[in-house]
Amino acid sequence: MTASFFYLIPISLLLGTGGLLLFLWTMRNGQYEDLDGAAERILYGEDIPAASKAKQVAAEQVGMADKGPSRGG
Repeated sequence: MTASFFYLIPISLLLGTGGLLLFLWTMRNGQYEDLDGAAERILYGEDIPAASKAKQVAAEQVGMADKGPSRGG
């Protein structure tokens, strides 16, 4: 009865080795470099919805085009 479960040992070793290799690959590729950046980025984002922001940017670009180049002084 116990002999029928010996195939589980190599499977578990392969899965463990695969998980370790995947973890080492992510470490090497910098997946864990900036853990606080994503958490803080949401705090400093603008509260303008994307559609309104696009309209605001377009209006600013039109306004800058109407003014022409400044002559500084």
